[in-house]
Amino acid sequence: LGWTPRPGLSPSTAALLASGPDGEMLWLDVAHRPGQAPWLRLMGRYLLPPCKQRWHTCAAFLPQGGLLVCGDRRGSLLLFPCSSSLGQAAESTGITNGGIDPGGKDSGSESEPSCLLHKGALPLEAPVSVLFGLHGKMGVTSVACHGGYIYSTGRDGVYRQLRLQGQQLEVVRKHRPCKGLQWIEELRFTPDGDLLVLGFHADNFVVWSSRTGENLHCVPCGGGHRSWSYWSSPSAEAFAFIKCGDVMLYHREAEPCEQQVLLASLHGREIACVRRLGAVEVPGHTTLNVFVTGSEDTTACVLALSEHSRAAVPLARLSDHISSVRALALAGPAGPGDEGFGDEGLSALLFSAGGRAQIECYRLLCAADPASESTVACQVVHVASHRLDEHWERKKNRHKLVKMDPETRYMSLSVVPGTSTKQLPTPCKFLAAACSDGSVRVFGLLEAARKLVLVAESFHHQRCVLKVEVFLHARAGGERHLLCSAATDGSVAFWDITSPIADAADALHRAEGEMQPLALGVPLLTVMAHSCGVNSLHIRETPEGQYLVASGSDDGSIHVCLLEVAVGRGEATAGTCLRVLERVARPCAHAAHVTGIRVLRPDLLLSASVDQRLTLWRRGPGELDALSTTFFHVPDLAELDCWEVGEAGGQLRYYCVLCGQGLEML
Repeated sequence: LGWTPRPGLSPSTAALLASGPDGEMLWLDVAHRPGQAPWLRLMGRYLLPPCKQRWHTCAAFLPQGGLLVCGDRRGSLLLFPCSSSLGQAAESTGITNGGIDPGGKDSGSESEPSCLLHKGALPLEAPVSVLFGLHGKMGVTSVACHGGYIYSTGRDGVYRQLRLQGQQLEVVRKHRPCKGLQWIEELRFTPDGDLLVLGFHADNFVVWSSRTGENLHCVPCGGGHRSWSYWSSPSAEAFAFIKCGDVMLYHREAEPCEQQVLLASLHGREIACVRRLGAVEVPGHTTLNVFVTGSEDTTACVLALSEHSRAAVPLARLSDHISSVRALALAGPAGPGDEGFGDEGLSALLFSAGGRAQIECYRLLCAADPASESTVACQVVHVASHRLDEHWERKKNRHKLVKMDPETRYMSLSVVPGTSTKQLPTPCKFLAAACSDGSVRVFGLLEAARKLVLVAESFHHQRCVLKVEVFLHARAGGERHLLCSAATDGSVAFWDITSPIADAADALHRAEGEMQPLALGVPLLTVMAHSCGVNSLHIRETPEGQYLVASGSDDGSIHVCLLEVAVGRGEATAGTCLRVLERVARPCAHAAHVTGIRVLRPDLLLSASVDQRLTLWRRGPGELDALSTTFFHVPDLAELDCWEVGEAGGQLRYYCVLCGQGLEML
């Protein structure tokens, strides 16, 4: 049995849902009449999908009307139509204007138990949308509607945000609150915009704030109670629960907060990667830069940074990763199908990857929102995810086998440019990844099908691959997709991945998103650029159609080579040929690891190091000359990102953002 409030009814009336034999769920409206027995009317009959424990656990009527969403003991979310049931019940029992008319002559007979004997007059409705086992086998604990979205919770340690597309439920994203909070029981939305997560953490009842990321209340109650109730006000809070047949009550008066947050943190641990999404123009405010950061605390954060206020305001926090987030990559703007965001907004695909061989993909939509505190609204839609050991999780008797390299980490990501063209049979994007197990992997994203598929790989390096960059060579001879990878031995390898990309796109089209990984082959060229690991890599095309490849190493050195690409057209000369035109090395350019490098212009480079120095270099014939050095304040620099802004008069101003034990923009 479960009570569910229904929009449009009087306060004395509520909907009662009852699950019975064979998965049949009844919807009854119950009206309270002072001094009289409750008045009851059967409104609808629904059929739950077959499973071992076939009953509902929670339900909510959608404010759009005509739809009922409920969760069951198997962890599934179900969407039922209720407008047809409402109309047929109205015809048979005299409902008017969406309310109950207990004054009718025949209303008394319907309040008797015999009303259930005529339930055959109502059809048995099947769900129009099913998300089977969404919250695992422990069941769905609550569903709620807020701000145009549907929120569901379960005992799988996450709560999910969903939306309605037509008459289908679609998961937008999932949120993971504090570590160890596996039994999430309920969500509560506060008037000041905070979202409170109520659940059980070990043997404590916990109220967790998604805004501050901390436990507001913790009640030692033994944990895991199925019958409980929580109430709070600014002056006090109360928690009641049943334990061993006794009703227990916990009550506490509010205490004054003795601590003040002077500066809120962006992450709980060091920031490992950063990417600039773009700039948002807000009427009446200064331009805001939007960044995405990934951290060792297993989260990625979308934040807005204002040059005027010098404040970083988090817009969204992504918590799908189970290990550290070490690499980020952004792919171009979305198509015209994105609603609610005009030309002034930002739209991009975000790929995040890191430990446990996990990649997550999101669609980000950012636009100006002067009414909000951050003046920027950010919508996040989870698109797809991939883990190398997903097949291992489904294996039987896997405890008898030895798992191969369970700690593979993605060290770097790069989106393959120029693959969303009409030349490919299926519109898809490709992503290259550098892996700690010595492989270079390429993934294909089918956004419409929400699939991320491993399409090609190579173990040529035989050691940890630290960096990967993909660039497009487009000339009269055609387009060639070239990949550059760098490893811990200081080698930089160049690959032509044009054929594997085309073959993968064709295989994905024919196999509808399922395929065996192809071989990337062998590199066209390998350059021993450094004596040890390559920690930074960047490629820029020159006006002459050549490519500058800059890299920085653990030994503090910088290496720059000028590359020429030649594409053969005839049968005898078919293929891609790479030739190194010039090489420049600068040993001891920094006193520590060079973890960031960018080619700003063909004659201008920027490098950053763990020695907290940001150095500008002028590239001349066969040499690199230091122009200036700036000290920055971020210790343990992990990465930098750069962009240029056009000034009045046609001049360019260069900006960079650095991350490590903090975040800094210069």
